[in-house]
Amino acid sequence: MTMDQQFVTVEGRAIPIEGERNLLEIIRKAGIELPTFCYHSELSVYGACRLCLVEVAGRGVQGACSTPPEPGLDIKVNTPQLREIRKIAVELLLANHDLSCPSCFKSVDCKLMDVARRVGVTSVRFKPVQEKAPLDFSSPSIIRDPNKCVLCGDCVRMCSEIQGIGAIGFAHRGHQTAVLPAFGKGLGEGECVGCGQCANVCPTGALVPRSEMDEVLAALADPTKTVVAQVAPAVRVGLGECFASPAGDPIMGRMVAALKRLGFDAVYDTTFAADLTVIEEGQEFLTRAAAGEKLPQFTSCCPGWVQFAEQSFPELLKNLSSCRSPQQMFGSLVKEMLPEKQGIARKDLIVVSIMPCTAKKFEARRPEFAVDGSPDVDFVLTTQELARMIDGAGLRFNALEPESLDMPFGFGTGAGVIFGASGGVTEAVLRFAAEKITGKPLASVDFAAVRGDSGLREATLEVGGKTLRLAIVHGLANARAVAEQVVAGTSEYDLIEVMACPGGCIGG
Repeated sequence: MTMDQQFVTVEGRAIPIEGERNLLEIIRKAGIELPTFCYHSELSVYGACRLCLVEVAGRGVQGACSTPPEPGLDIKVNTPQLREIRKIAVELLLANHDLSCPSCFKSVDCKLMDVARRVGVTSVRFKPVQEKAPLDFSSPSIIRDPNKCVLCGDCVRMCSEIQGIGAIGFAHRGHQTAVLPAFGKGLGEGECVGCGQCANVCPTGALVPRSEMDEVLAALADPTKTVVAQVAPAVRVGLGECFASPAGDPIMGRMVAALKRLGFDAVYDTTFAADLTVIEEGQEFLTRAAAGEKLPQFTSCCPGWVQFAEQSFPELLKNLSSCRSPQQMFGSLVKEMLPEKQGIARKDLIVVSIMPCTAKKFEARRPEFAVDGSPDVDFVLTTQELARMIDGAGLRFNALEPESLDMPFGFGTGAGVIFGASGGVTEAVLRFAAEKITGKPLASVDFAAVRGDSGLREATLEVGGKTLRLAIVHGLANARAVAEQVVAGTSEYDLIEVMACPGGCIGG
């Protein structure tokens, strides 16, 4: 603490101002968790929910999220007036909310339920003024339930600001205000790329991943079907979080055991196909460069990015790698090899992907990834869906004895594992390309220059006397900016990795 340090008083305690952008951040630093619906630090301030209201001496009631800190402010956060305002605000939300909570996908982590409990709502004094609206099932990735929307705007800002798409927005006025795709169409009929980031920030069940659990359970119960699973690298992190496993706890073996208990005949690792992608994409990059073909080459692993490019930058499709994603490469490989090896028909082999990403659900349904109407990947489960299946089966996940992945598709290298993080695909391709260019094994496999968490990273590397200019992008708004540079001819990149989700697949 220094003599010239500036302070804000929060409930009688002096809290130093240390670069916080608003009073909400100051108050949270003071150890007080004000309820919010519409505040996310990575999004613009909206101030719609009115739950973070505070009393500022001499200024009255103000929104903590939209008020910058000033030295000398005296703030109260829990007065009778503020408690009543918050309670009324939540009751008004609940009055028009579909209260089918026990069957809601978000029931285990619904922010509305949590806030209602915290502000002391035990009954609702207001009558609904809206009629029940139909659910939107048009997207293979996301279900939209307008009856559970609280108009917080989180999904609108995420889609517009982080993803740069704007597939959904506010429409109408007054009590008829709603969050809708353009022209009242379904999510699957507009510009939505199925990335699922809207569902990720939605505090209620208004936007949720489209579940395929029932279809998978039916396949597992069918004695005529052989059901195998492929597990993406990022899932081994996310599933541990679902069961409160310690950070860094290796849960892959327990996940395999859980899948076997659920009835899967074999469990494989998508890392196997990620390694194949490294080889194919790396060789394609070297071939393009040697032939003098137009660069940059964009990665093609992310289905959200591929869909975005098809919709917004069709002139760049020739720059995308011709490789399938690891999910689809794996599905094609398994559907080609296992039926012959096991003496079964292709239609009786069911491939289930366990993925962190809702866009994979859309990708699996693309017609080019099917043979005579039989898809290479039959169903896609998100990490949360798998967690629900494990929980529903009564399995105590953290007590399971680890089991091994099945061969030959249960083997993978570290290059495939890092696909789940932004920069991982680039680093894996660099490892392959560097050895091909130099003809020598790498002394170190680490390319730290491509690592990091910023939305756009650039790196220039010297490999075997050749200069490689790289860009690593996550978030489709950043991808749009880079794609516009390429179209304008102002980009000098050789290889560009794009992931739709912030942070890569681990943020799916």
